[in-house]
Amino acid sequence: MPDLSDEFPLSPGLRYLNHAAVSPWPRRASEAVRRFAEENASLGARDYPQWLQVESRLRERCKRLLNAPSTADIALVKNTSEALSFVAFGLDWRAGDQVVVSDEEFPSNRIVWEALKPRGVEVIQTSLAGSDPEGALLAACGPRTRLLAISSVQYASGLRLDLTRLGAGCRRLGVLLCVDAIQQLGALPFDVQACDCAFAMADGHKWMLGPEGLGLFYCRSDLREQLTLHEYGWHMLEHAGDYDRTDWQPARTARRFECGSPNMLGAMALEASLALLEEVGMERVAAQLEERMLQLQEGLLRIAGASLHSPLNPARRAGILTFSLAGWERQALFARLRAQQVICAQRGPGIRFSPHFYTDPAVIEQTLALLDQLRQG
Repeated sequence: MPDLSDEFPLSPGLRYLNHAAVSPWPRRASEAVRRFAEENASLGARDYPQWLQVESRLRERCKRLLNAPSTADIALVKNTSEALSFVAFGLDWRAGDQVVVSDEEFPSNRIVWEALKPRGVEVIQTSLAGSDPEGALLAACGPRTRLLAISSVQYASGLRLDLTRLGAGCRRLGVLLCVDAIQQLGALPFDVQACDCAFAMADGHKWMLGPEGLGLFYCRSDLREQLTLHEYGWHMLEHAGDYDRTDWQPARTARRFECGSPNMLGAMALEASLALLEEVGMERVAAQLEERMLQLQEGLLRIAGASLHSPLNPARRAGILTFSLAGWERQALFARLRAQQVICAQRGPGIRFSPHFYTDPAVIEQTLALLDQLRQG
């Protein structure tokens, strides 16, 4: 087990509960970037073949993190929105087709589908508020539904969905399942084969502990060539290194979605961060994160005037807990917490806390004590 206090040398007094937004890098990621920068400054790209080996290791780690059948199913992309756009503007839509989404999606997983309106595609928004959100989503899928687009964990409420059930239901209905996994990947185990999703995507800068500007896109192998490409360049070709070749075709692998030069700086950091998650093990990551979530939940329930807006059932959550405090307007409470070095976010009806597996339990206790003081005035 790595020394987590050494891996996350956060500033003294900082209470970081904002991994659902942007995570701090582990030390090994910052050191990988430092070494890369120094190498660039002194040697330029002399050792580019070694850089490609790091990128190759990153693809392998992404494959294992998703339990994808092959690295050929993984594309390295700029962000979740880019991957969603590859799907939305790659499928051969027909006027009258429908996309089912939830009423709690982050804008990235709503706007991209609404942008298809000029093509005659209808977006069906479904409430997740009932006792059976999966049932509601599947019931909303009719004969014209082509795709169900859903976040595995909702960004504001923290509601986690049963992807295996959704995958089985979509398969039965002949509907493609597209999963925005940004609030689960790196926090809990994730398995594209078990949930039988057609597409999955996530940024690296949240629970995967990496930098902004680099994410992953899983595309099931039988669907790769069904997505029309809209970006072309040297890197997405089957024979990418043969610059004199005049006949060309897109790569048979998911590299077909990577049109130009890779984000090698981001790859150095993300590969190091995923190495840490692998060393710890995703089962242990999930178990330790749940311990912190339970500590937060029980502590907030003890504070008079605190209202929780996230699921209390551990099977229904990942690393997000949103709450409000009687007598405090959301913006004012957020400002006071930030002034006390509690790094969090305003989401939904309240304040969103999102610890990670390495978060010191003392940080959570200090934050709960501060909230109790604020409640008492």
